[in-house]
Amino acid sequence: MKLRQNQVWHLGGEFVRIVALERLEVSYKAITNLATGEGRHVTATKKEFCRLIKGARLLTPEEESGYRAQ
Repeated sequence: MKLRQNQVWHLGGEFVRIVALERLEVSYKAITNLATGEGRHVTATKKEFCRLIKGARLLTPEEESGYRAQ
């Protein structure tokens, strides 16, 4: 799986959206509700981020819009 900017991952009761990708670093936003978009910005190494999303599921654009409508 290749990491890309603006990917949204569903992890338990939280969503993780990749904001910026660099060579060794990932900036992401941890969001509890996609409709409001409120959350916290976090910066982690790629290794830490990959460990974080290991059990997560990548959302398709259709699934993402479905969560935004709720």
